[in-house]
Amino acid sequence: VLVFRHTSALQPPAAESPPRFNHSPACSSFTMDDAYNPKIARPSAGGAKVAFKPTNILITGGAGFIASHVVIRLAKNHPEYKVVCLDKMDYCSSLRNLDEVISLPNFKFVKGNICSADLMKYVLESEKIDTIIHAAAQTHVDNSFGNSFAFTENNILGTHVLLESAKSVGIKRFIHVSTDEVYGSSYQDEPCRRESDSLEPTNPYAATKAAAEAIARSYWFSFKLPVIVTRGNNVFGPHQYPEKVMPKFIRRLVQDKPCCIHGDGSNSRHYIYVGDVAAAFDTILHSGVDGEIYNIGCDEEFTNIEVAQKLVMAVQPSCTDTSALIEHVPDRPFNDVRYYIDSTKLHALGWKPEVTFEEGLANTVSWYKGVSTDWWEIGTDSALAAHPTPPAGGGSIATQGKL
Repeated sequence: VLVFRHTSALQPPAAESPPRFNHSPACSSFTMDDAYNPKIARPSAGGAKVAFKPTNILITGGAGFIASHVVIRLAKNHPEYKVVCLDKMDYCSSLRNLDEVISLPNFKFVKGNICSADLMKYVLESEKIDTIIHAAAQTHVDNSFGNSFAFTENNILGTHVLLESAKSVGIKRFIHVSTDEVYGSSYQDEPCRRESDSLEPTNPYAATKAAAEAIARSYWFSFKLPVIVTRGNNVFGPHQYPEKVMPKFIRRLVQDKPCCIHGDGSNSRHYIYVGDVAAAFDTILHSGVDGEIYNIGCDEEFTNIEVAQKLVMAVQPSCTDTSALIEHVPDRPFNDVRYYIDSTKLHALGWKPEVTFEEGLANTVSWYKGVSTDWWEIGTDSALAAHPTPPAGGGSIATQGKL
C-alpha cells in the first residue's frame, strides 16, 4: 500500500533577495526592475501571438463531465500529445466517459486525489508533464449549502497543492478552470461581466472557486507560473451526472416524472454545448496568453421554466400541456438571477460557439434517453430528487459539471 503524505510540495519556497526599485524619471511611481516585475514579463494580449505546443498534458477531473470531452478531443485530434487523465473517481465521475480514448496509445488514466502533494509531484515528474488543465472540483451549488467544507478542501486546498507541485517542476502552461458564478448575480439591464470586473460570489461553491482563482493568479504574479484562468457559462451535453438541471429533467421525464423547478423558475442561465466548450479549451491551450482570464460564453439565454418546457416537448412530444409535467419546489437559500458574461477576448483568439441550443438539446436528449442506468457507479438515476442529499460516508454529489 502506497501512503502519500502532504509534505514536501507544501513547504514554503526558499527566501529570495528583496526586490530592487527603479526610480527612473520616466516612471510616475516606483516600478520594480524587469527581472522581478511580472507585469513587465507578462505578454500583451494585443501583441504577436505565438502558438503554444504542449507535449505531455495532465487533465484533472478528466473522468467527469466537461473534462472528459476535453480529454477525448485532445487525445483523438493530437496523437502527438500524451494526455494523462487524473481523477479521484467521485460519484459523478465515470470511466465510461472515456470509452472513446481508453485504448489509444497516447492516453493514460491515473486514479488519484489532487490534495496529495506527494502524488501530484510524482505524477508530474514521472509523466514529464509540461501542461496542466485543472478541471477537478466540487461544483454542485446545492451540495455546497450543506457540505461546504468538502468544497473548501477540494477546490481551494486541492488547487493550491497542484499549483505548488506545478511550480516545483516548471510547468509551461497551467489552465485553471473556473466559473461565471464568481462574478455573482447579474440583474436586468446590467452590462455583461468582463474579465476585469470584481468578483462577488454568492454561494459557498462560487466562493471557493473565486478563492482558488486568487491563489492561481498569485502564482502568476509571484512566481511567473504561466497561469490562464477560464470562466464559463452553464454547460450541457452528454456525460454530465444527472444532478444538474438538463440531465435530471430528461431522466425524470423518461420515467414520466415532472421537472422540478426551484422557486418560480424565472432565474435564467446561458447554456453552451459541451462540444463548443471543449473547442474553447483547445483554442486557449494553443493560443491563450499567459496571465490572462478568458470568459467562455454564448448568447443563448433561457429561464429555468423555458428550459423545462423545451425538455418536456423534446422528451414527450405528444404532450399537449407542458405544465402537467412541471412542478415547483422550494428554492435554494440564494439563487442568482442570471449570469451575463462577455467573451470578446476569447473570440479574438478565433473561437466562437458553433452548436445551436436546439442542436445541442437534441443531442443531449438522445444521449440521456439511451444511457444505461449504471453509467455512473452510484447509479445514473441516484440524484433525481428535487433536493438530493449527498451519499453516505461524506463526499459531496459533484466533478466539474457546471464549470
